Amino acid sequence: MSDGSHIDDAIDAGRDLQVDWLKTLAGFPSTRGHEAACQAWLAGELSARGLAVETFSIAEAGIDGLAGCSPNDGADYAASIQVVGTHTPKTESGKSLILQGHIDVVPPGPDEDWDHPPFAPRVDGTRMSGRGVNDMKVGVAEMVFAFDAIAAAGFEPAARIHFQTVSEEECTGNGALATLARGYRAEACLIPESLGDKLVRAQLGSVWFRLTVKGRAAHLMDANAAVSAIFVAQDYIAAYQGLADRYNDRATRCEHYAHVPSPIGFSVGKIAGGDWVGSVPARCVMDCRINVLPGQTLQEVRTDIQATAEKVTETLGLSVPDIDWIGFQAEAYVLPPGSEAEATLAQAHEGVFGSQLETFSLTATSDVRQYGLYYDIPALCYGGCGGGSHAANEWTDLDSMIRTTKVIARFIANWCGLNRLSDISDN
Repeated sequence: MSDGSHIDDAIDAGRDLQVDWLKTLAGFPSTRGHEAACQAWLAGELSARGLAVETFSIAEAGIDGLAGCSPNDGADYAASIQVVGTHTPKTESGKSLILQGHIDVVPPGPDEDWDHPPFAPRVDGTRMSGRGVNDMKVGVAEMVFAFDAIAAAGFEPAARIHFQTVSEEECTGNGALATLARGYRAEACLIPESLGDKLVRAQLGSVWFRLTVKGRAAHLMDANAAVSAIFVAQDYIAAYQGLADRYNDRATRCEHYAHVPSPIGFSVGKIAGGDWVGSVPARCVMDCRINVLPGQTLQEVRTDIQATAEKVTETLGLSVPDIDWIGFQAEAYVLPPGSEAEATLAQAHEGVFGSQLETFSLTATSDVRQYGLYYDIPALCYGGCGGGSHAANEWTDLDSMIRTTKVIARFIANWCGLNRLSDISDN
């Protein structure tokens, strides 16, 4: 990398500013449906860096019917804003790039579980804690400050870069899809999720579904004639855990997950039942999720979900539950090895760490599938260190943030090439 030491020096010199910037970004409570203020601030930040900024809603992008589109369960997509800031060099000679990060965060959970208010980030030594700092606002800070350091060292990327900040990553992936529907393309994509300095080789898919279990209501004095939907829900939970067990047995024969103990998870993330304490409840509604292996189709998994419900229902002699597909309908994705983009990232990683880049199989999903599966864009998911994502006291490592920023800067320099700003101004 040309003048890499100058870029590294600029990243080191900007550490305090980057920490403060991340702290501000993580202060926005950008849970689903509340991302607009965060996106407006980011649009201003990207514009101040000379990028051509477009903001648009998912509704404006027109994603319905596209491959990769997941059903929207009640979000106002007219108010779900996506931001793209585009750098266009005066002279283009390198390869184009998408740098993408999601700014939507999961709910923080009970305040009493936190050591401090979740949207008042706290720095303690080399750690910053707060909801969303690790998943994945630190990644947004890394890609923006890598660009800043290149400019501070006297260069600009010699190829077009789209800086994307998206919503909906935590539930549908429709924010990333909206940028693609809007026409943004590049020769590679990098999403700097916090992944322990490793690259995702394979990731699972995910199917979300809402199961409405039906019982038979009655007064408690007639409980012998009633069936509690809440009690019955336990039978369905056990059956779906059994389905996950069967998928885990299949995983032992999967190239990318055979070495991972029980990679397939089933969970009930939300449950509500009954309407009166003195009545046996007739309904119990459960929002559920189960993983998808490489090689499985979404239709296969949805068919298994339906068949499992019907089998339990037949055993109990009740009405078949209603099943609604409510969020992620995400296929698994495997990054094909051997791409030039991966080799360039590996070189950048080795330049910072002095060791080879490792790959691993992720037991979750990410936005890279939208770029890689449906638009044939080599999509890399790679990032630094932290912990507690989706839990109380989520944290990110600030030393790791600086190292990852250096890796991203090297990747930009080697993938996009660099123009010397003095040469541009002379012309």
